[in-house]
Amino acid sequence: MARYFVVFAGGGLGATARYLLSGAVYRFMSSQFPYGTVLVNTLGCFLIGFLMTFFQERFAVNPELRLFLTIGMLGGFTTFSTFSYETIPLIRSGGYMTASANVAYMLLNCLGATWVGGLIGAQF
Repeated sequence: MARYFVVFAGGGLGATARYLLSGAVYRFMSSQFPYGTVLVNTLGCFLIGFLMTFFQERFAVNPELRLFLTIGMLGGFTTFSTFSYETIPLIRSGGYMTASANVAYMLLNCLGATWVGGLIGAQF
C-alpha cells in the first residue's frame, strides 16, 4: 500500500510542476505552437533517461524513492496525453504542417533527450 501512496504523491507533485512550467512558457511564448508541452516532455524524457540509468548503473536507491521520482513525479510531469490533445485540433483546423512539425519534433526531441539523459546518467 505504501508504494501506491508514493506513486500518488509523486504524480501530484509532477502534475503541479508540469502546470507551473508549461504555464510559465506560455506567458513568454506564442500559443500558436505547444512550446510548453514540448519543453515538459523533453525535460521529462531527459530526466527519466538520466535517473533510470543513474539508479540502475551507478547508485542504488531505495525502491520507493525510485518509484516516487520516476513513475510518480515524471509520470505526472510528462504530457503525452496533452501532446495528443493539442495535436488533434491542429490537424482538424488544417494545420497539417504545424501538426507534423509538432509530432516530428516531439518524437525526435524526446527520444534524443532520453538517450542523452542516459549517457549523462552513466557518467555519475
